Amino acid sequence: MNAHPSKSRSTAWQTALTVLQEAQPPFIPDGAHVMTVLVEYPAGDPGAPPHRHPGPAFGVVLDGEMLMELEGEPPRVIRAGEAFWEPGGDLIHYRDGNNRDDVPLRFTVTMLCPPGQPMFVLVGEDELRRKAEVRGG
Repeated sequence: MNAHPSKSRSTAWQTALTVLQEAQPPFIPDGAHVMTVLVEYPAGDPGAPPHRHPGPAFGVVLDGEMLMELEGEPPRVIRAGEAFWEPGGDLIHYRDGNNRDDVPLRFTVTMLCPPGQPMFVLVGEDELRRKAEVRGG
């Protein structure tokens, strides 16, 4: 063991950082709490039904490919190593499913949420019909 840690300090930290995304969320709820979750879908799984998050959400795909669709945007594929975010609020998150039928999908999401509100809220069929014209895909 080296008795002089300052002489053997690593310099890897100087090049270890890679920016995956930068975003300016429209708001951060007052008194927000933060939750980071790991989501794992088997091959070909369609993912969660249409839902929303009351605050912004930021994520990274760890393995596989996610087919993501947010209100007002066309569906897009996010591959392993790529980051994504959504502003939250009233915006509907239509899809977050596995884009591949041969490998599982794993991603992390960090969500900011106002106190006392759930991080994840399903969207009903009536609202989906009313908002059909703003669906991007």
